[in-house]
This record gives sequence, C-alpha cells and structure tokens, in this order.
Amino acid sequence: MGHHHHGHGHDHSHGHGHHHHTTNKRVLFISFIAIFTFMIVEAIGGFLTNSLALISDAGHMLSDAVALGLSLLALKIGERKATNDKTYGYKRFEIVAAFLNGVALILISLYILYEAITRFVEPQEVSANMLYIALLGLIINLIVAFFLLKGDSKENLNIRSALLHVIGDLLGSVGAIIAGVLILLFGWYLADPIASVIVAILIIISGYRVTKDSLHVLMEGKPTNINPKEVISELVSLDGVLDVHDLHIWSITNELPMLSCHIIVDDTVDRDKLIVLGNEILKKSFHINHCTLQIEGKNTSHTNCDHCN
Repeated sequence: MGHHHHGHGHDHSHGHGHHHHTTNKRVLFISFIAIFTFMIVEAIGGFLTNSLALISDAGHMLSDAVALGLSLLALKIGERKATNDKTYGYKRFEIVAAFLNGVALILISLYILYEAITRFVEPQEVSANMLYIALLGLIINLIVAFFLLKGDSKENLNIRSALLHVIGDLLGSVGAIIAGVLILLFGWYLADPIASVIVAILIIISGYRVTKDSLHVLMEGKPTNINPKEVISELVSLDGVLDVHDLHIWSITNELPMLSCHIIVDDTVDRDKLIVLGNEILKKSFHINHCTLQIEGKNTSHTNCDHCN
C-alpha cells in the first residue's frame, strides 16, 4: 500500500494541507475569467471607439490571460500522472504553450506598432468614450490584483507571476486613461497612438522574454542557475571518483531540472553507496531531484569514447 514513499521530496506542500492548492486554483480561475472577459470587451471597445490604446491594452490583457491560463494548466497538469508514452506527464505542454504565447505577443505588438506609425502620419479621430472602458479595465485589474494578493503569493510562483502580469496591465490601463483624458479635454488624438506604442513595447518585452526562456527549455538548454563545472567538481570530490564525463543537464519545465552523467570510479568503491551519495549531493547543492548516474570502472574508460567530451 505505502506507494507514495518514492515521491523524491516532491510532496512539499502536503504539510500545510490541501486547501492552499485549491484556493490558489480558485483565485487563478476567477482572475482568468475576469481578465479574459474584459479583454474581449476592451478589444471590441477599441474597434468601436477607434482607439489603438484600448486595442493594445487588450493585447496586453491577452498576455495576462494566457499567463494565468498557463498557471492554471500547470496546477491542473501537475496533478495528472505520467503515462506510458509521455513519461514526464504533461508538464512539457506548459512550455510549448508559453512559447506559442510569446510568439503571438510579438506579432500582436508588431501589428500595434505598425498601426501606430500610420496614425502618427495621419491622425485618426478617437471617441472619448474609450476613457470609460479604460477606467473599467483599471478597476477590474485592481480587483484581480487584490484577489491574487489574498492567494498565497509567497508560496506559489504561479500566483506571483500572475500578480506581476496584472500590475503591468494596470500600467497599460493607466496609459489608456491618460490618453482618454487628453482626447476628452483637448481633442489631442495623437495621445492614443502614443499610449499604444508604450504598451506595445511592454508587450514585446514580455513576449521576447517568454519566447527566449521557453525556447531554451525546448532546446534542452542548461537551467540557468546550475553551473556544470561546479557539478563536476562536487562529484569528483567524492571518495574514489576519478572522473566525470558525458554530463547532461536539462529541464522539462522551469521547475523540473534533470541530470545524467557517467562517473568513472576505482575498484575499491561501493557503487550503490556512491549512487545514493551522488544523488544526495545533487539534490542538496543543486536542487536536482531527477538524476541518472552511470558508474563505470576505470578499465572500461574512454578508449572507445572520443565523442563523449
């Protein structure tokens, strides 16, 4: 029965009950619905009032909605078990979705920049009603931010990143509001493309970051916080270890680093003990819970293995 013993310390959260997890999920879900719904309202409002600032803010909200959706998905998928043909479960999907989201954001912001340039050349009338839609957007973002703050942001990376997104979004709404006020008071239509360019730059920055980070994971890049030289020197410092080669470090998602390597040892070594020790060190020093260590005697060494290094 006792089948959850080999959890490799993944069940950190079981100490403080399951309700955190469900409140997190509920908070993220409510925020997602609110932001997604308002994004559509804002996009339609942007087209009706001819306001590029609103459309760009809707684009920004799309990035938030997707980020929230991904966080929800990550929580949901984290509960699903690995299947036979997808041995990592579905965690990787989160990264693929993030990559597609990043690319979409870059395209949206390029469209907004292009549209803004044409408006600088030939200013278009914008209805001052955009102001009210933008104000509503600000209020909704504030409510969502308040909700997220009530979730345990210290515990959960997802909630924290959602909060950062929403704060960025607040700034977009503020930009649209300022543009709306300028249009209402002075009929200064250029305020609209100016505000939209500012938001588009915010979107392109986050789109670039998301694309770069997720591509790095998809290309099996090394997790940024782990230095392979340190890993090797820690392993080589163990008793009886002569050499470490063929070291690979990669990650399935940002929170799930993996490592494999070959360790060459002299004949005195208790290999089973060494594997346990190696795993402990990698877990403690580098927070890598998934390691595959292959142990080899020195006589089977490198002669046939020129390509390893």
